[in-house]
Amino acid sequence: MKVLTLINCLLVQTSFVPDEYWQSVEVSHRMVFKYPLTTSSAAVGLDYYYYYYYYYYLTTYKYSKENPKTLCTSGTDIWLPRIIQALLAAFADVKFFFLVQSLEGRDVAKWTWTVVQFTFLKFNIFYGVADFYGSHPWHWYFTQGFAVVIGPHLPLFLYGCTLAFRRYKILLAAVIWTLVVYSLLPHKEFRFIYPVLPFCMVFCGISLANLKAWRRTAAFTLLLSNLVAALYTGLIHQRGTLDVMSHLQTLCNVRGISSLPQPDILFLMPCHSTPFYSHVHCPMKMKFLECPPDLGEEGYVNEADRFYDNPLHWLRTSFPYKSSLPTHLVLFDVLEKEISVFLQGNNFVRTAQIFHTHFPEGKVGGSIFIYERH
Repeated sequence: MKVLTLINCLLVQTSFVPDEYWQSVEVSHRMVFKYPLTTSSAAVGLDYYYYYYYYYYLTTYKYSKENPKTLCTSGTDIWLPRIIQALLAAFADVKFFFLVQSLEGRDVAKWTWTVVQFTFLKFNIFYGVADFYGSHPWHWYFTQGFAVVIGPHLPLFLYGCTLAFRRYKILLAAVIWTLVVYSLLPHKEFRFIYPVLPFCMVFCGISLANLKAWRRTAAFTLLLSNLVAALYTGLIHQRGTLDVMSHLQTLCNVRGISSLPQPDILFLMPCHSTPFYSHVHCPMKMKFLECPPDLGEEGYVNEADRFYDNPLHWLRTSFPYKSSLPTHLVLFDVLEKEISVFLQGNNFVRTAQIFHTHFPEGKVGGSIFIYERH
């Protein structure tokens, strides 16, 4: 179990959602290194301090601060937090296996564990489009959300419900209750109902254990359908926001060289589109379009929305003098045409094009461009 979880951890080269970094490693990194040196990203301090930040602090970043050369060159400061969290997830899988074994016996526990492993990445692909976040009708979890989260396991779940309804009606009631309660909230996301998945896997395991003749066919179908989605979403889909940070990390070498302009990077992207200092690991100047929550201020519009209302106007008013311009701009390709006049007029030259996704939509493009001012 631990081996599979670690393989999953090391396999993933893509990103899910901003909270993956901005409510985990970015907070921990800020706690230890006090980056950023400016106030442009102070909003990171408002994120929640979950229990596992303690592990990040004691392991990765504390050691990283004491051994900066080793970790900065090897990338351990990025990978070690992932590995720690993967081990915690593997521990949860082991305890879940023994729980099901105590309830249903080893055979059902074995098949329940099998279907759990098949869910490891299947739902990532559904996190790719900006329109999947935000407000949805009350029935969204019942008509779309739950079906997406459970995916190809749905037939096994339904069959398992018919087999074990009397024994586990409390588990089924918990699933339905969760869907009902979250349906009352206007803001809906797939991940909000992810905690019901282990309950559903118990029913799926019971189904496989009772299929007998069709058991191997069903298991193989699940494996194939999930593996294809896992490889695509883990290696290809939405990888640009991580790759661009690796590219920008090379600019850390410029710091301290007086003959070269010091890096000053501006992310012209939906706020929190990329990780931040946890993935460059040096205090060069960086800024992104911020979107702090509306605390009731009359006529409040966040910086990101003001920018996208009129990008060219925002750039011209924010940087009236050439001396105030950043050295680098990072943007999705869909924005390039709209601000091309600003780019050309201020001698910005595209120096990198990084693939992000085959399914661009809205403000999120298929590629990420890096522009440098010459």
